[in-house]
Amino acid sequence: MAQKPIVGLTQFNRAEFAHALYYQVFRSRISVAEANRLWLTFDRDCAHGIWNIVDLPGTIWDAGIRLARQYGPTLGVGTLDSLHVACAIELKADKFWTFDERQQKLAEAVGLDVTP
Repeated sequence: MAQKPIVGLTQFNRAEFAHALYYQVFRSRISVAEANRLWLTFDRDCAHGIWNIVDLPGTIWDAGIRLARQYGPTLGVGTLDSLHVACAIELKADKFWTFDERQQKLAEAVGLDVTP
């Protein structure tokens, strides 16, 4: 982030972050107060343009279906995995960041750069 790359996030990514963050509360890894503080920081960063909020392209649904048909049988990817990768493809992302092993395998299979 020190290099100030343009990082595009969709509302889908924001929802994923919220769920991941508050799941940590459920797992007793952080408190609700900590989660709320982190969410406010993230939301402020979005408002200040650190994260570039972009619209979901309408083409992701068909792209996600194509990925499911092509890679589902061999990689076992789920709907959300395919939609995340489809977003990256349709938005012409330079890099794909994920902590999810199946998403990473799918992203690599379609030629996305998943290196840190």
